[in-house]
Amino acid sequence: MLLCATPDRWLTRVLAAPDLLLLDVAHCEKKAAGTVLGLVFKHPQRAAVYSRLAREELGHFEQALALLSARGGTFEPLIPAKYAGALAKLTGSDLCATLCVAAIIEARSAERLDLLLHSVQDPDLVRLYAALHPPEERHVALLLQLAAEVGDAEQLLPRLLDAEAALVSVGEDLVRMHA
Repeated sequence: MLLCATPDRWLTRVLAAPDLLLLDVAHCEKKAAGTVLGLVFKHPQRAAVYSRLAREELGHFEQALALLSARGGTFEPLIPAKYAGALAKLTGSDLCATLCVAAIIEARSAERLDLLLHSVQDPDLVRLYAALHPPEERHVALLLQLAAEVGDAEQLLPRLLDAEAALVSVGEDLVRMHA
């Protein structure tokens, strides 16, 4: 689905700061849970599906938080990368576009978790990334299915994927899952 692979510079940057990436992973999972929970309020007709997904994302947040704490870290604010915000600006209030963007973000997360699984040596991080990877892939399919139920996802995806590829190609000089 994604139009480009993650550049090598991203992996080099995040491997040099594994605990900072772990903190960002916790933030990403918290944000995903909050975004999906927000859909429960905006689109109550799909509350059951969205609430299950929000609980799963919250569970991932708690997993990342527990490992962060076990490593002596604390959950603290981070300056977010521009990636997700830039993609969200493309959706407006369109539910189909919002779900497509969420699927794209989950797809990029899955791709990067796979890179980490093959590059990280720390067994605790490997376990976390291995636990997060399959749900991220599953979420892509679910979100695209939900998008197709409420709009023309196939028509929206090319434009959104082009925008995502442009953001990934430029990247940011931050240790973030989506920088």
